[in-house]
Amino acid sequence: MSQFFMYVLLCKDQTFYTGYTVDLEKRIATHNAGKGAKYTRVRTPVTLLYAKEFATKQEAMKAEAAFKKFSRPKKETFLQTIGANVERPVIIYLEGEQPHETTKLSD
Repeated sequence: MSQFFMYVLLCKDQTFYTGYTVDLEKRIATHNAGKGAKYTRVRTPVTLLYAKEFATKQEAMKAEAAFKKFSRPKKETFLQTIGANVERPVIIYLEGEQPHETTKLSD
């Protein structure tokens, strides 16, 4: 059974990028290698702020579309509610994942 993830990244310029994928770790590495979405290519490094797993691609895409419609303040409120600190980004780990060193965003 496949897993599908909706995720939110904080880009180097402090903007958010939202997407969906079946392989979260690989997708973030692709973004940070400058080979991901056009939007993130010039905004690396990116840091994972939030990820949620869904049973179907359609559910993940629906969550992605809904989040993208939020205003910046509403996105920040949601992320703060789940424990993500936009000022000092941290990774929200998926169940069973081990913490690791994250790339510090430059000013």
